[in-house]
Amino acid sequence: QVQLVESGGGKVQAGGSLRLSCVASGRTFSNYAMGWFRQAPGNEREFLAVISRSGGSTAYANSAKGRFTISRDNANNTVYLQMDSLKPEDTAVYYCAADAQLMSRNHRDYDYWGQGTQVTVSS
Repeated sequence: QVQLVESGGGKVQAGGSLRLSCVASGRTFSNYAMGWFRQAPGNEREFLAVISRSGGSTAYANSAKGRFTISRDNANNTVYLQMDSLKPEDTAVYYCAADAQLMSRNHRDYDYWGQGTQVTVSS
């Protein structure tokens, strides 16, 4: 089992920045690719970014590319999502997830999920 706990969400004005953190415990963190997703009310869970086990490879959704940056610190079992130039449409609950098999963009491939952290961007 892997336990994931997100933090860093909050309320910010459009154009602002937030840095989300996700701390893992349980099994060896570096055995998992880590992804960030978000879900707004009435919407499906949306892929944002994924980072490989070593941190050497990343991939982004078009909605995140150029504004969001995923990174990880395997020594401290933490994955981050730096979010800049935030827009009101970025308002959602943000989740981190662990994937033992692939650097997948599909939320169904992920094995473990955090509880989510709310991000609200006002105009």
